[in-house]
Amino acid sequence: MTSFRNLVLIIAAVFIVSGCLGEDKTITMKVASTAYTSQVSQTSEHPFLGAWGDELKPGIKSIAVSRDLIPKGLTHNTKVKIEGLQGEYLVKDKMNKRWTNKIDIYMGLDKEAAKEWGKREVTITFEKKSD
Repeated sequence: MTSFRNLVLIIAAVFIVSGCLGEDKTITMKVASTAYTSQVSQTSEHPFLGAWGDELKPGIKSIAVSRDLIPKGLTHNTKVKIEGLQGEYLVKDKMNKRWTNKIDIYMGLDKEAAKEWGKREVTITFEKKSD
């Protein structure tokens, strides 16, 4: 009976400690958005390489984020829903330090799609991971 009681106490302690570590939190915010492609003129000398070292391929759903959004939870590989677009996008790139409160949606090699997107304010939703 004592070993069963100890086991129950251990399990309860694990649940209590887990709760203290925090839970994921859904964040919704408005940001400026633009679109970019893998053109040297729009990126760097390595147009298919994201700032975290990920290979960017036409057809993937990814975004670059302004660096001020990273501490707010938009870290590498965070899944993001973007108002007006289907599915989830992964954070795979960082923007130049001059940008704030902004995302850049990856359009592969489709310059026309990027131009059509233009610049708009969108609402994004993502899960901020607990620390």
